[in-house]
Amino acid sequence: MSGITYAAAGVDIAAGNRAVDLMREHVRRTHRPGVLGDLGGFGGLFALEPGRYRQPVLVAGTDGVGTKLKIAFLMDRHDTIGIDAVAMCVNDILVQGAEPLFFLDYLAVGKMVPEKVAQIVAGVAAGCRQAGCALIGGETAEMPGFYPPDEYDLAGFAVGVVEREELLDGSRLRPGQVVLGLASSGLHSNGFSLVRRVLLAEAGYSLERELPETGRALGEELLEPTRIYVASLLPLLQQGLIKGLAHITGGGLIENPPRILPGGLSLRIERPSWPVPPIFQLIQEAGGITEVEMYRTFNMGLGMLAVVEAGDADKVKELLARSGEQVFILGEVIPGQREVKFEPGLKGEGKA
Repeated sequence: MSGITYAAAGVDIAAGNRAVDLMREHVRRTHRPGVLGDLGGFGGLFALEPGRYRQPVLVAGTDGVGTKLKIAFLMDRHDTIGIDAVAMCVNDILVQGAEPLFFLDYLAVGKMVPEKVAQIVAGVAAGCRQAGCALIGGETAEMPGFYPPDEYDLAGFAVGVVEREELLDGSRLRPGQVVLGLASSGLHSNGFSLVRRVLLAEAGYSLERELPETGRALGEELLEPTRIYVASLLPLLQQGLIKGLAHITGGGLIENPPRILPGGLSLRIERPSWPVPPIFQLIQEAGGITEVEMYRTFNMGLGMLAVVEAGDADKVKELLARSGEQVFILGEVIPGQREVKFEPGLKGEGKA
């Protein structure tokens, strides 16, 4: 009498092996100098180039995609969500001046479908190529009974390097410096619990609903991948033109910029000095959401803030524009108590 197998319990090792085979070429296409070994080892290997760094500091970051995954499940589209996972990590380490070197992912699935897993990892690989970092390893776990068969979770881990003397730690910020805003590609990967409640649960919108304001379906708008700013900003960091960076994620424009400010400084941001994309206006109107809550939850069309010397502002703006970024002059660094001061101020006390 034969016993119960692992496959009968819901974990298909053969399917897992096939998934690895399908993703192998995507992973190899991300390799850069420093990568040692190949997919399938017990750990990813990366060697820093000898003699290139004087006092290298490794900068690590980890993040997930959050409930934006629910939109991917509903649309049964899985080829872009990996870009979000990479973006959330590499943008975070970039703001400390670091060049992303390598990335690892963690994917937990309810049921191993090799073709779906390959789509997800293809997105991760596409994000790594945008960021110039290597995908050197990861973990794919089949967890029946923990996740529904058609659902999964995805998280990422990035490591970068910066010379100690070039680390962006707030010490280069001074009153009078100019704040630039780099346009986001949309919602990025934040606030989707609120988005789903407002647009799907309460307003009853279909993901197939065409939005005249954006010219495409709601689902396409919501799944637009998070913008990766590495290729545009890294050359300017290496030239010493950037004095501070803030990645606008959860916490929005209210809570993220103060994280880079030393004591005694604030940011003054003028409104409207940039166009707020229609998707944010749709969410606000459909949910009756106050300005304070919107600015605390979403990026409002600005995925990254950059602080530069006043005399360099036009030059940096032009260089970023050549790299494909939409850039806006937002305001300046002022004396203060580590906060963002909007002019005119935001309306509303926000909702719990």
